[in-house]
Amino acid sequence: MSQKGQHSKAEGQDRRGRSSVILLATGVVVIAAAGGLAAAITSGPGRHLLAIGSPGEGGGVVATTAVPATTGVPLPKVVSVSPRPGSSGVGSDTPITIVLSRPPAPGAPVPTLTPAVPGQWSVNGRTLTFIPTQLYQPWSEEDVTVPRSLADPETASFNVQGVPILRTEQLLAELGYLPVNFTLGNGQAALSSEPTVASEVSPAALAGSFSWRFSNVPSSLSSLWVPGQDNTVLQGAVMQFESNYGLTDDGVVGPQVWNALTQAVATRQVDGSPYDYLVVSEAIPEQLSVWRDGSYIYSSPANTGVTGAVTATGTFPVYSRFQTTTMTGTDPDGYHYVAPDVPWVAYFNGGDAVHGYPRASYGFPQSNGCVELPISNAEVVWAMDPIGTLVTVE
Repeated sequence: MSQKGQHSKAEGQDRRGRSSVILLATGVVVIAAAGGLAAAITSGPGRHLLAIGSPGEGGGVVATTAVPATTGVPLPKVVSVSPRPGSSGVGSDTPITIVLSRPPAPGAPVPTLTPAVPGQWSVNGRTLTFIPTQLYQPWSEEDVTVPRSLADPETASFNVQGVPILRTEQLLAELGYLPVNFTLGNGQAALSSEPTVASEVSPAALAGSFSWRFSNVPSSLSSLWVPGQDNTVLQGAVMQFESNYGLTDDGVVGPQVWNALTQAVATRQVDGSPYDYLVVSEAIPEQLSVWRDGSYIYSSPANTGVTGAVTATGTFPVYSRFQTTTMTGTDPDGYHYVAPDVPWVAYFNGGDAVHGYPRASYGFPQSNGCVELPISNAEVVWAMDPIGTLVTVE
């Protein structure tokens, strides 16, 4: 056989159908398979459904990636991705399923996740399934990328849900921002069992139970507390925590609040301030009472709103405070007023606030919706109603 004939045979397939190996000048090894896909071994990293390792020219091990052969066999197409692309509120441990138009080729790499999440891919026919072994990052956008060497390239994204309300309540209770304790199922105090590294504090709710920290809890407060559900008690606690850590005190738990919470838990930064709760009674004579850590410690005569500008009943968290401020508004009779230097102001519901105001007497409706107190009394109460303090008008 001539040299030319030998060279042709080396580049092709022998009569027994075995694949030949070609070492290119670039150091890339190509394994050609008749009638199917070729596998190119490159120096790039990768995770593969079926890895075919081979030493490179320099002696190092290189990774295997499937590419179309010259036979023109098209790549599989992505038929569906679950969770549905663009979906939001996806559970933090939801499996990912990708269905192809046909089974992937041997040696094809698995899809990639960004941000990366530890887990395991499996293949069943033309279906690829990813089971996470750790939770997706709360509030993250997770990108699932199908590489070209697996199928027609595609990137699908979904948004992960935030931290469950129950878990937020657990951490706030551990740090003393709620009027309840949280204890693990084994009876141990939860905080002492939490990690001391913020990134290791799990967003998953722990098994355990809540109990009231104090006795003689007013029914107007206890009736608001529902573990695992959004409620006013939780909102007030979140706002107080946000205020303490210099965050926007809107009562909404997002990534910034969660990061601050996990840091506080990891470093055991328990809030030592008392739990204060304000109750405004519209029964004549009207009064405001302050409940703290199990008992009423202060009361003052008060004025609420007149007919046409009544003070709304319900429970609201204090959201803004001023030592003095200028109040403007319109009385029910149409008179527009400007009241400068109103002292000891704590807004709790829209334009309604607890504040000091000089009156000849107190104890019955006189205001334009606010809760007015004698000025000296308002100063005392102002020290007891920081951001997040709940105010009940009944």
